[in-house]
Amino acid sequence: MRGGGWGRRTLIAIPYAWLLVLFLAPFLIVLRISLSDFAISQPPYSPVLDLPACFGEADLPAAEGEAPDLLSCLGGWADQFWGLVEEWDFDNYIWLTQDNIYWLSYITSLEIAAVSTLLILLIGYPIAYGMARAPKAWQPTLLMLVILPFWTSFLIRVYAWISILKTEGLLNQFLQGIGLLDEPLVILGTNTAVYIGIVYSYLPFMVLPLYATLVKMDESLLEAAQDLGCTRFTAFWLVTIPLSIPGIVAGSMLVFIPAVGEFVVPDLLGGSETLMIGRTLWTEFFGNRDWPVASAVAIILLLVLVVPIVLFQRHQDRAQEAGR
Repeated sequence: MRGGGWGRRTLIAIPYAWLLVLFLAPFLIVLRISLSDFAISQPPYSPVLDLPACFGEADLPAAEGEAPDLLSCLGGWADQFWGLVEEWDFDNYIWLTQDNIYWLSYITSLEIAAVSTLLILLIGYPIAYGMARAPKAWQPTLLMLVILPFWTSFLIRVYAWISILKTEGLLNQFLQGIGLLDEPLVILGTNTAVYIGIVYSYLPFMVLPLYATLVKMDESLLEAAQDLGCTRFTAFWLVTIPLSIPGIVAGSMLVFIPAVGEFVVPDLLGGSETLMIGRTLWTEFFGNRDWPVASAVAIILLLVLVVPIVLFQRHQDRAQEAGR
């Protein structure tokens, strides 16, 4: 039993250690930069927190000719940390509240991501439902067709939409060829093109969780509902939809979260009026080279996404406990 307990703990510790290295450490670095001041240097900011001597920067009390031990390093780092906390300023975060471009970027990004998620759900649910109800022999082929776009570079797929949506592109040529249009539509460089690009790019992320949920559903529940007098639509609404909510939530999160910070699609398909936080972040980092402000933008974006998800997860856990 003890060996099994240690095995389980080790198995759980591995992904947490992975998250600690690849998420928490970069997050702390970005947070540190966001509390720094802009400077004309390389890198372009003045750090407000220096590392102690055990990392090769500050002097710590130690015997001459001896390297400081771990306790001295930690103690020196703690003293230095608390001493510099008073010097930290939140000017970069205050600046975000004073310039409308950042808040407009956040609002526009949330709006485009929310609408895109809804459109993807409306398109992806029938696809996933059809896949789950298809004959067993066909399901692997249908699943492969959904995954097939991932075999091509994301950037190439977005570039392909430029050829389709531009004024002399394939879409306008087709619509004019069949007589539906006299003049070509202007789609490229608008929010409509951004919606099309996001819906196309993230549709598999909605279909796959929905399919995984729907394929496990017991069809006898629908038969029982119809035996009790429900029509097919009523049985679908009262039985299938509630049972597929976990897939809807998972797919919506997989689509909404990356769509908020999307950069490639609005940059290539959107116009100058398409203001999303991903483009604003890129401009601050590489155009203005204002790393502290860009880091503050990234921290706020992370909080905007993570805090509601954590609150929702806690609500779900409480609901499950109450259901028990």
